[in-house]
Amino acid sequence: MIRLHNLRPRPGSRHRVKRLGIGESSGHGKTSGKGHKGQKARSGGSIRLGFEGGQMPLIRRLPKRGFNNAAFHKSYAIVNLNDLNRFDAGTDVNEQSLRAAKLIRGNFFGVKVLGDGELKHALNIEVDKISTSAREKIEKAGGKIMMRERTAVRTQAEPPETPADESEDAPKLKKAKKTAAKKAVAKKSASKKKR
Repeated sequence: MIRLHNLRPRPGSRHRVKRLGIGESSGHGKTSGKGHKGQKARSGGSIRLGFEGGQMPLIRRLPKRGFNNAAFHKSYAIVNLNDLNRFDAGTDVNEQSLRAAKLIRGNFFGVKVLGDGELKHALNIEVDKISTSAREKIEKAGGKIMMRERTAVRTQAEPPETPADESEDAPKLKKAKKTAAKKAVAKKSASKKKR
């Protein structure tokens, strides 16, 4: 039932409340609420968030303390099982084939398969990570999973290889070189004195 409290005008029958540039008597004429000149008065003259007119911004003035693990965060490209149905049965699915199919793009540490959807046929999948539900569904469909091997980080520092000069006879060789150099200098100085 229509009452005074629920009366509404017809859609499209009302104008915008703020009518810009409709003469000075409208209250929004002349500069249309943008003030006098300057960057903000221009069309397209937007200023990004945090910009302080060229002065050193607050985020760079504040001291940075503590440790943040975000610099060491490893991001993975996510692929779901229903996306893999576009490959033919028995296809080898790896990072290169996923990029060619435009299922993944950009820079990332590795590829991870999640178990959203159902796999209709067997595939040979080579990825970095896989969820347990995705593993079960792939094996149920008769597919194979291979985990990509990353280069192992050396846990123990290996001693540097000693070059040929630094063997047992190295001190003797160094001494011989020094004496030879001294003799050469003495010969040169003697020849200069004779002249």
